[in-house]
Amino acid sequence: MEPKLSEIGALIRRSDPDRFFTSLFAPPERREALWTLYAFNNELARAREVASLPMLALIRLQWWREVVEGADRRHEVATPLRALIGQGMLLPEELEAMIAAREAEVEEETDWRAYVEGSAGALAVAAGRLLGGEGAVLERLRNLGAAYGVAGQLRRGVVPVEVLVEAGEAYLRAGRGRLPREVLAAGLVGVLARRDLRRAGPPLRGVGDRMAVLMAATLGRIG
Repeated sequence: MEPKLSEIGALIRRSDPDRFFTSLFAPPERREALWTLYAFNNELARAREVASLPMLALIRLQWWREVVEGADRRHEVATPLRALIGQGMLLPEELEAMIAAREAEVEEETDWRAYVEGSAGALAVAAGRLLGGEGAVLERLRNLGAAYGVAGQLRRGVVPVEVLVEAGEAYLRAGRGRLPREVLAAGLVGVLARRDLRRAGPPLRGVGDRMAVLMAATLGRIG
């Protein structure tokens, strides 16, 4: 029988199954914090999806910016997020970079490379820091996260597939190699990115993807 998940853990399992699976390789005592960060990212992504007008999306994103800046809001994600910021486990400037990337996307003032680095890339950095990473390790995580973001662009069909595959492979090369065990969960999305880029199409998750992640987690190495 599976252990009972918290509400926020169940939310991530439904809304972000890739990152939920990779989070299971994080130290158990850090998983809830990791799910909170991923839930924050999910809220940012939903801002554009649920808003009928760009201005409404920007208002939702501003609400989250105020939370990151210190506003006391009672909310299933905002409340634990503020606690993590207060404990120094998440840095406001890194979360604000994620918000800025989403704002630029809404306003159509950014290119896809800047977007994947500021969204999925910055998220991987924040996750790595939460897990105890620092310095060059965080930069490698940024590249692995950005590669996952590039793979996500395959679903949109806006950028030519060959351009995305080339860029994604470049990010993967910059992030590949052995990672400290404690931060590995933040970089495992790179394994899924590599498989998606090789398929050159939207992900169709299966046993092979899970086995690839498991193998990378066992070896402690991406790529």
